[in-house]
Amino acid sequence: MATSENWPVGPGDILPADGVAGALAGRVWNPAVGGPSVVAVRTEGVVDLSAHFATMRELCETDDPASALREATGPVLCTLQDLVANTPAELRDDSRPWLLSPIDLQVVKAAGVTFPVSMIERIIEERARGDQAAAAGIRAEITDAVGGTLATLKPGSEEARQLKELLIARGWWSQYLEVGIGPDAEIFTKAPVLATVGGCVDVGVLSSSLWNNPEPEVVLVVTSAGTIVGASLGNDVNLRDVEGRSALLLGKAKDNNASAAVGPFIRFFDDGYGLDDLRTATVTLEILGPDGFHLTATSPLDQISRDPLDLVRQAIGPQHQYPDGFVLYLGTLFAPVDDRGEAGRGFTHALDDVVRIAEPRLGALVNRVQHSEQVAPWEFGIDALYRNLAARGLLEG
Repeated sequence: MATSENWPVGPGDILPADGVAGALAGRVWNPAVGGPSVVAVRTEGVVDLSAHFATMRELCETDDPASALREATGPVLCTLQDLVANTPAELRDDSRPWLLSPIDLQVVKAAGVTFPVSMIERIIEERARGDQAAAAGIRAEITDAVGGTLATLKPGSEEARQLKELLIARGWWSQYLEVGIGPDAEIFTKAPVLATVGGCVDVGVLSSSLWNNPEPEVVLVVTSAGTIVGASLGNDVNLRDVEGRSALLLGKAKDNNASAAVGPFIRFFDDGYGLDDLRTATVTLEILGPDGFHLTATSPLDQISRDPLDLVRQAIGPQHQYPDGFVLYLGTLFAPVDDRGEAGRGFTHALDDVVRIAEPRLGALVNRVQHSEQVAPWEFGIDALYRNLAARGLLEG
């Protein structure tokens, strides 16, 4: 594995613009107890709250997570600087804490095709059947067919129904247009419980994939009652060639070792930060390649076609319950069409790409790209978590 001037990162690279002013919670691996601890990120450092909250799920299910987080006390495990420096696997001292994904028992859900541009790209994948070289010509043809009518189109509306009929008549209907402008959102399970990775570690793409990309997204934190209590950042790593071959390969395209990143922290809603702030957020993406490649992009949430509350309501309710809550990737506007190398073939990852996904109120999720087969294997599951919590006496009462 190569390193570069872009890797690893420091604490100033991942904190929100207002530092630790928000209600920031995370999870760390605590070698002293052989397992994870819920922590608060504060001026004095990384504060262990495991005596109050055995899991992040427990904190999220309190009546007011932001207040509960601020009121809880505990020992300082380390400085944020030391935590971040010790997180990349190749630099890690296993006797000291390192950063984990901030979620634990929450189910990991994702909404797809929630921005018109990303919908067009999914259609291109479908038409190209995984052939990266065919994408440019198909993109031009589809853009000409749908014109500029999608940006302001409300999914499920009468206007959307009329456009559907027009596209069917032209032979341009697609399963991706159905979830992009139809009444039902695409909501799928991105990863198993406890399988997400956090910031400052590697994310994975399959070694067999030749066309793939990051998907920079806001991630909602939702309780078992369907209440949105906070947010984080996510990278919904995607294998475009695999999904393009068949939508039934979505699991293979989306759910691989280290293919779902969340972090660096959860920012809980309080008087200074809430859902309306999130609705106007702009997520930025920066990719720095070992070959000198540099890409930047933005994903403004005010261009999303479905409101976050609507997506949450489609995920939870009488039709489906989540007793431990869930997180929901909101989708992305990012359309990776910039050529990297051969003209007309668009973007795909190179090993050792450093991906930075940022939003001023949520900080920055920074990861490096490696093959899923080579990154650290996922070994700590639900059984291991509860055995560890029981041994620490955190499940009593």
